[in-house]
Amino acid sequence: MPTADSKELVGRHRETAVLLRALDEASAPDGTGSGSAALLRGEAGIGKTALLDWTDRRARERGFTVLRAVGSEAEAELAFGALHQVLRPLMARSDALPARQRQALEAALGLHETPSPDGGFLVGAAALTLLAEAMRDRPLLVLLDDLQWVDSSSSEVFAFLYRRTTRLPLVVVSAGRPDGTAVDGWPTRPVEVAALGRGEAALLLRRTHPALGESAAERVLREAAGNPLALLELPLRLGPEQVSGVAPLPEQFALGPRLERLFADRLAALPAAAERVLLLVALGGGTAAWDVGRWLRGSGAGRVEDVLHPIEASGLARLDAVGRLVFRHPLVRSAVVARASGERQCAAHRELAAALPVDDPRRLVHEAAAGQGPDEELAARLERAGRRLSRRGGDAEAASLLDRAAALSADPLARARRLTWAAVMGARGGRLPYTAKLLDELKRGPVPSDVAPLFAYATVYVDQSHRIDFESSFTLLPGVLDALADTGAEAFGGLAEQAFFKLLLASVYTDDPRGWAALAAHRERMSPLARLCLRAWSDPARTAHGVGDELRATVRELDGQQEAGAAWLLLWTAASVDMADATMWRRFTEQHAYATQGTIAKAKGYQDYVEGRWEQADVCRREAAAADALGYHCNALMFRHHHAHFLAGRGDEAGLRAVEERIGPVARRARMTFVTDHLAHLRGLAALAHGRAEDAYARFAALTPPGVLPPGLPWFHLPFFDFVDAAARTGRYPQARAHVAAARAARMADISPHHAFLLAAASALAATDEDAEPRFRAAYAVPEAERWVFEAARLRLAHGAWLRRHQRPGARQVLGEAHRAFRSLRAAPWAAQAEEELRAAGHAVAGPAGRRGLLTAQELRIAHLAADGLTNKDIGRLLRLSPRTVADHLYKVFPKLGITSRAALARALRDE
Repeated sequence: MPTADSKELVGRHRETAVLLRALDEASAPDGTGSGSAALLRGEAGIGKTALLDWTDRRARERGFTVLRAVGSEAEAELAFGALHQVLRPLMARSDALPARQRQALEAALGLHETPSPDGGFLVGAAALTLLAEAMRDRPLLVLLDDLQWVDSSSSEVFAFLYRRTTRLPLVVVSAGRPDGTAVDGWPTRPVEVAALGRGEAALLLRRTHPALGESAAERVLREAAGNPLALLELPLRLGPEQVSGVAPLPEQFALGPRLERLFADRLAALPAAAERVLLLVALGGGTAAWDVGRWLRGSGAGRVEDVLHPIEASGLARLDAVGRLVFRHPLVRSAVVARASGERQCAAHRELAAALPVDDPRRLVHEAAAGQGPDEELAARLERAGRRLSRRGGDAEAASLLDRAAALSADPLARARRLTWAAVMGARGGRLPYTAKLLDELKRGPVPSDVAPLFAYATVYVDQSHRIDFESSFTLLPGVLDALADTGAEAFGGLAEQAFFKLLLASVYTDDPRGWAALAAHRERMSPLARLCLRAWSDPARTAHGVGDELRATVRELDGQQEAGAAWLLLWTAASVDMADATMWRRFTEQHAYATQGTIAKAKGYQDYVEGRWEQADVCRREAAAADALGYHCNALMFRHHHAHFLAGRGDEAGLRAVEERIGPVARRARMTFVTDHLAHLRGLAALAHGRAEDAYARFAALTPPGVLPPGLPWFHLPFFDFVDAAARTGRYPQARAHVAAARAARMADISPHHAFLLAAASALAATDEDAEPRFRAAYAVPEAERWVFEAARLRLAHGAWLRRHQRPGARQVLGEAHRAFRSLRAAPWAAQAEEELRAAGHAVAGPAGRRGLLTAQELRIAHLAADGLTNKDIGRLLRLSPRTVADHLYKVFPKLGITSRAALARALRDE
């Protein structure tokens, strides 16, 4: 694990809490400190030394003298060797020892030849006296690593010191493995250091190997099984292209010397038959789930007990309840493979393949691993297996099978065909960098005409998703659709539908007329779902009528086995009219790999915004990071675009600027007007949150002039409502009413429930005083009105303000409901607007000077500490809370104080 001072240990909160408490107790002021002892116990590579290093640093920061020793297997029979390491820095003080103690200690340490008749006890007493002398100046920490290899004589002295630590400002921390005899006999309860959990292991891996691609990281996590040493070492054995995810990973990881040493000696001591069995199990994976005893009896490898007993005695593997041989740790499996020559591995693969049915894909993998040259028959079988796997949704794995098939192909054109299919499957399976590499390889030679549409589709897929470049969408996809429209053309498993969707995506994002023209030309050849999706996005104000109702009917008719293109079309249609609900997310959760899962996550992120689940805002940021790691950079951009909606709604202009600075230049280079237009809209929304209605109106009017619902503005209904709100706030009622009239003429309410509500709400905001009250009531009565939390709260804010100005009853209740909604969204500027209206209505509301009363005692303590500049980790240490708990408290503090950032805490508290 990392030991740099700037790095905190990952996943060791329990262990570090124990160690920190020991240091704090020993370093108490006024001479009241008391000592303690701790024994860290865990498997090799689990992070015990990292914990000792961490304790060393913390102790030195607190003014401790730190003494260390490391047990060595080579010196395990050297009496008092470890004790010598600990006491060597203090021997200059030995003159302070009584003569007999000094004589015994110096003899024990080999400083002179005079033996001591009192043996170990006197040596222990001398060591304790010497340590006590050192503790006159400052507390003392003794660190002992690899305790299982500490010599017995030193162990006895250290055990003596252990029992006496409570009387002195002395902390003794040791670390050893569970199988060490010295560890078992120590007089303290061990602190078991376990493997890291999945999330913690992923964090450590990302921290120490930030360039590691997502697929490689997933493999390392699986192989390491939470062992920190493995997490550090395994990626170092990969090549640059494997690290980035461009090249496929090796079938077996090659282990570094440090990891090999963990198990090498035990493996070398095994009989040849036992090592052969371990190699078969290591290479076989699930294939090796046989009755090992029965296999041995039929293989002539020797008596069962003669083979299995040494394996189990070594602790490297064990038989489970059903007779399977299970490795003690995945690192053992890797070490077994690392010891085997290439010839032995090929022989093992052949033996494993022979034990499986001919059509079993696992047999094909073993045969391919054992192959030495072109083999068309095997290549054809691998291709068939890959296609079957793809149909079941296993595109990522299928791509590997097709790539293997291509490598075994004797004919260059057959190789190109298989590589093309591998590229398509790899893209659908979430392996975009790998797909890009395959395409670059294909471009070096001729692509057969019969797979040219596939090659073009894969090229567009990589350009759009990986490179954020849409030009090839308009130069290649119309030709793909033309070719697939020819009578008798190969259907390629629904490729036409997927190509249509990709062209629609590019057209929506860029508003390029070439795309819209090609889509219109091929519309009638597409499925009803594809045509519905085109209607939903092409010119929503004029073409999307009835999409919501038709979408519901389509969902009822679809079975659960839709191809990827159908899933994308369905989810994108739903997103166009704000109907991508949980039913749709769940429908396709298990269908395909990241290609569909990314679409689901994007739809969900946007839907969380429009339905007021703003506590999910950070999910968009995490999804963006995950998409970048997979090479889906366009998805990452769109996740950040969705996150910008939450920021704008909360009035976080600094956060919005940061997002725009990151994605704006890329979007402009790619001509993504979808993103750039909505970023302009979001700047206006943030201005509206802070009461700058004139600024907001100018921005909205530039996008959607009064009375005009522009055709090139998907999701037009969001800036439509914001335009009317800004127009009403600035007294531009004619312009607001012109916009409402245009929406009514366009039958906006017929598009979806959200469109219907926004039209009704805008009608209320733009209404004359005579019509206002019934218009507000009509908006509340729209079906599903409360589903749209943010706009419903803004409607109540406007209604309450109107009631107050006209001295009508009910203003306080309506404004109170708006205030509570804004608070739940953590939309502090909007909540402040509601508070101002409530105070104007004569209702006492906690303002900046009275918000302190909304905080609990714990929240107030945490707020003051955070305002003083302490980190969550520092606060947690002081209050004995986890950093996550501190963050949760601050999450609640911000809206209560009416602020949106940590930087505003000090001022908010001073304003009391």
